[in-house]
Amino acid sequence: MSQKIEDYALIGDCETAALVGRNGSIDWLCWPAFDSDACFAAILGTHKNGRWLIAPSDEVTTISRRYLGDTLILETRFEAKSGTVALIDFMPPRGKASDIVRLVRGVTGTVKMRMELVIRFGFGVDIPWVRRCKDGSLLAVAGQDMTVLRTPVEPRGEDLTTVADFEVRAGETVPFVLTYGPSHLDPPEPIDPETAFQETEKFWQEWSDRYDREGDYHDLVMRSLITLKALTFAPTGGIVAAPTTSLPEKLGGARNWDYRFCWLRDATFTLLALMNSGYTEEASAWHSWLLRAAAGSPDNMQIMYGIWGQRRLLEWEAGWLDGYEGAKPVRVGNAAHAQLQLDVYGELIDAFHQSRMAKLKLDDETTWALECAVLQHLAEVWDHPDHGIWERRGKPKHYVFSKVMTWVAFDRAIKSAETFGFKAPLLHWRALREAIHRDVCDKGFDTEENAFVECYGSKLLDASVLLLSGVGFLPADDARIRGTVAAIENHMMRDGFVLRHDPREISEEKQPIEGAFLACTLWLADAHVLAGDLDKAQALFDRVADLANDVGLLAEEYDSIARRQAGNFPQALTHIALINTGHNLSAARRKSEKPAMQRSKQ
Repeated sequence: MSQKIEDYALIGDCETAALVGRNGSIDWLCWPAFDSDACFAAILGTHKNGRWLIAPSDEVTTISRRYLGDTLILETRFEAKSGTVALIDFMPPRGKASDIVRLVRGVTGTVKMRMELVIRFGFGVDIPWVRRCKDGSLLAVAGQDMTVLRTPVEPRGEDLTTVADFEVRAGETVPFVLTYGPSHLDPPEPIDPETAFQETEKFWQEWSDRYDREGDYHDLVMRSLITLKALTFAPTGGIVAAPTTSLPEKLGGARNWDYRFCWLRDATFTLLALMNSGYTEEASAWHSWLLRAAAGSPDNMQIMYGIWGQRRLLEWEAGWLDGYEGAKPVRVGNAAHAQLQLDVYGELIDAFHQSRMAKLKLDDETTWALECAVLQHLAEVWDHPDHGIWERRGKPKHYVFSKVMTWVAFDRAIKSAETFGFKAPLLHWRALREAIHRDVCDKGFDTEENAFVECYGSKLLDASVLLLSGVGFLPADDARIRGTVAAIENHMMRDGFVLRHDPREISEEKQPIEGAFLACTLWLADAHVLAGDLDKAQALFDRVADLANDVGLLAEEYDSIARRQAGNFPQALTHIALINTGHNLSAARRKSEKPAMQRSKQ
C-alpha cells in the first residue's frame, strides 16, 4: 500500500531524484537519470516492484522529519520504545557515479533495525541477478543496469529480497551506500559515507547562501528554490516538471501523466523565479537549454522536450503496475509532446526578452535569429486552433490564453528590437500585435459573464486567463480584467482553491475531474497583487503554503474533499509559482518597488 503523496520527501543529485516515505522506504527512483526506467517503483505498485526500506523493527511511537538546514539532506527520526534513531538520506552531487547514502545514527538507547532492498529495473518488473563480490559488496545486474550495495552489515537473501537485521546504539552510525553503474563496466569505486555527507552538506549550503535573504517568506521560498535546483538536470540545464510519472490528478482516476520532461510552458515563470532570487547561473543554463531545444524549424517546435532536448517522447503503458492507489493506467512518455500549443511561442520569446533585460550573458546573434524565424512562422499560424496550455486531448480550439501568448510573442520581440537595436520588421509585427489583441477582445470576451473565457465562442472559464494582466495584455484595473477575476472567484473555486477547468463543464458527471490546481491559486494571488488587494493575495498565498508537507514540498494539485495532495510530486510549477508570488508580495509591501512578476513592464 502506497503512502500518501505528501508523506514523501525528495532527495537527489541534480541528475535524478528519489522519493523517501515517512516509514523510511525509498519507493521511487529512476536511475541513472530523471527519464530513465525506474528501479524502485513501489509508489506505483507494491513493494515487489522495488523499494529500499530501512526502519526500526521495534515498535515505533513517533516519526518526525526535517531537512538539515538549507540542504537536500533528509533526516527521519524514529522514536521506539527501546530508543531513538535518526536515518540520514541523501544523494551526493553527481561525480563519477550516482550514489544513495543512508546513515543510520543511534541517538538514544539501542534500537533493532531492519533493512529490505528490492531492486526491480525496468519500472518494477526486471529481477536482477545478485552476487557477492570479494570485498563483501553485493552486485545486482539486469540488462544494461547495475547497482552495488556496500555496508558493514551482513545482508542475506530472502524471497528475491536483500535483507539485514542489525542493532544501532547511541553514538553509533551504520552506513549503507547503493551505487549505480552501467553493467558492461567495472563496478564503481566506493565512496566514504561520512566524507560524502560533509561534501553534500557543503554543496547545498553554499548554493543556498547565494539567495538574497530579504523578503517576508524566506523559508518557504528557499525550500522551493532548493526543490527547483534538485529538479534541474545539471548536464544540460533542463528542469523537469516533476521527478515522477502517473501520480493521479484525481485519486483513483485515469488522468495520470509522465512529468519527467521539460515544458516550454514554464519557461518565463522559471526564469523569473531564478533571476529574482539571484540565481543567474541557473537562469543562464535554463536559457541555453531553451535555445538548444527549440533550435530547428519553427514549425516543428514542441511544447516539451526530454532532459537532453529529445523530441520523441513516445507514450506507452506499464500494464504490470497497479497504479498509485489503483489509479491506472501507468504511463511512460507523454503523447502531448506532438500537440500544437501556440502559447509556447510566446513563452519562448518572452523568456529570451526577460533574459536580455536581466543582462544575462547571451549569444544575441543566434538567439535573435531563432526568434525572427519563430515569429515568421507564428505570423502564419497564430489564428489556428490548438490544444491549449492544459494539453487537451480532444479537438483543437481557439483557446484564449494561446492567442494572448501569440500577442506576447510579438510584443516582447518589438520591445527587444526597440531596446537593443535589433533589425526587425517592426511595422509588420506591430500590425500583427494589434490584430491579435483586437481578435482576442472581440471573440474571447463574454459580455454576459463580463469575463474572458476558455476559448472563442465558449461560455466556460479557464484559470489561465488569470495571467492576462500579468503578461501585460490588459492592465489590472481594466474592467474586463476585474470582471474576469470576479468570475473565476465565483465559478472556479472549491474550498478556497482555484480549479483550472470550469466545473460547469462536467455538471452531468457531478464529480470533479481533478483536484484544485495549486499554481492557479497562486496566479489568482498575483492578479490581486497587481490590482493592489494585498490582503486577498496574502490569504491565497498562505492557504497554499499551509498545504506544504512537513518538509515544505507541494504536489501539482490538492483534493480538498479527501484533504490530500494529488498529481505528480514535487511539482516544479507549483514551487515556481510559490517563489514568484512570495517575491511579488514582498515587493508590493515595500511600496516603493514594483511587483517582480510584471513581465510586461520590462
